[in-house]
Amino acid sequence: MLGVLVAIGLAVGLPLGTGGRGGPGREESGAGGAGAIGARRAPTTRSTGTTFLGPDGVESSAIIAENRRPGTTSWRIGRGRWSGSVVGFVGTTDAVAGDTVGVYVSSTAATFRVIAYRMGWYGGAGARQVWVSSPIRGHVQPACPVTPQVNLVSCDNWSRSLTIRITSAFVPGDYLLKLVGGGGQESYMLLTVSQTASTAAYLVIARSMTEEGWNTYGGFDFYQGRGPCTFGTTISSYPVCNRARIVSFDRPYAEGHGASDFLTNELPLVELMERDGLDVTYTTDVAVSEDPALLLGHRAILSLGHDETWTYPELAGLERAIAKGENVAFLSAAAIVRHARLASSRLGPDRDVIDYRDPAEDPLDGKGEPMEVTGNTWASPPTDFSTVPLVGEAYSGYLDPGKSAPFVAYDTRSWIYTGTGLHDGSRLPGVVASDIDHLAPSQPMPANLQVLGHSPVPAADAFTDEGTWDGDTYSDMTYYTNPTSKAGIFDSGTVNWITTLDECPRSQPSCPTRTTDKMTENLLRLFGEGPAGRRQPSVANWTGVTPVGS
Repeated sequence: MLGVLVAIGLAVGLPLGTGGRGGPGREESGAGGAGAIGARRAPTTRSTGTTFLGPDGVESSAIIAENRRPGTTSWRIGRGRWSGSVVGFVGTTDAVAGDTVGVYVSSTAATFRVIAYRMGWYGGAGARQVWVSSPIRGHVQPACPVTPQVNLVSCDNWSRSLTIRITSAFVPGDYLLKLVGGGGQESYMLLTVSQTASTAAYLVIARSMTEEGWNTYGGFDFYQGRGPCTFGTTISSYPVCNRARIVSFDRPYAEGHGASDFLTNELPLVELMERDGLDVTYTTDVAVSEDPALLLGHRAILSLGHDETWTYPELAGLERAIAKGENVAFLSAAAIVRHARLASSRLGPDRDVIDYRDPAEDPLDGKGEPMEVTGNTWASPPTDFSTVPLVGEAYSGYLDPGKSAPFVAYDTRSWIYTGTGLHDGSRLPGVVASDIDHLAPSQPMPANLQVLGHSPVPAADAFTDEGTWDGDTYSDMTYYTNPTSKAGIFDSGTVNWITTLDECPRSQPSCPTRTTDKMTENLLRLFGEGPAGRRQPSVANWTGVTPVGS
């Protein structure tokens, strides 16, 4: 299928817009820089300093120097300070130096400020304050309308509150923009500052489309809704009939104090990599969908927790990168499950995410490129694209909320266990949670697949339609190397992997963090050295796993 996707071709990059409509906005900036986001800018580079192989991967003197700068914990929202009375969104998921981005805020507070924090290590503080606005007059924005039938909630009727110039002070990275109301109200907004021509060893891709797909702001997301069924459906089933078919970035996030699940499914990895001084750069899945060439020129592409929603250009771009020897780490489960495409909103290009989850409802069905038609999964008609040969294993299901299972080590002679002290059968409590992947030998699985973890999950604590054995289903960690390009592809087998990289409370017994940190660092070191198959070709062992899976 790799050749088919590449032969069909990668999508042409689309302009990234923030726009602004209605009402006067206020422009704020740091020193220097100007310009509005239009077409994706010509390639520019920012020095990554000297790079060298360290004990935990390819390091960068620039990242090391950045994280020696004074940090702050003021980015955290204090207990009782979260308030829905000051909420907002940024008019783009990512920006580059020289851009301006619009910010849209609804506030019952008379005034508010925006504080930009670059997320990293910074001596354990977790962030550095980069910029702060002057006080902005607050007002309550109008209700966000719902488009009938597709149940699209979009706040594109909000007026722009201010614009921010992305100057050279905004060092590329993941940012939390903190809204602080005059009465102490606080919430977050998300933004990634990218480098369009970066060749950093590691590329971290924020999974904005997945976060938006689960965003319940206004009452609708891809998984739930309110009111009657749409499209003439009269019987509720899965997926629920009153769900959204289109979701918009033009609205605040209802969860995570406005940060969605960034704090659990992304930030712990960012902190680990920046703590280790690794040569890392950042982008978003939206940016990659617009310009898949952003994936090229790196040694390792890192897919984050719950990275389930992908577009066709993003998928084709990933396969092209693998063909060129770039390693891929799926630090999650359920990667590349949902099939979406992007569309413009009134605020700019690629602000809406389309996923009908039923091809019969999709206006493109039978009229457009089949690879763009949004069935329930990538494996559904008319796409009929199994991701098992790419990811290495299959999406299996999920543990019930609040439930977890231990990670069970397998084949501990492997490179990933170096320095961990684990042996076959060692258990790390609490690691397996949320969505899980497992072996799928009934599907076209890579022949040289190496299993690194085989963890039983009690069926009583989980949902799966992929089979159980003696009351258990399984979460598997896998690794294989592409026989031609030598690229390595890793799958953690659990959405919870990145979450475990966060520090455990001292009171928690058997904290797994030190071990999962070390395993992740072993992965980053190998993947940072180039095509992993040249140093550690996978050794097929899956036929010895009992039970082997569905």
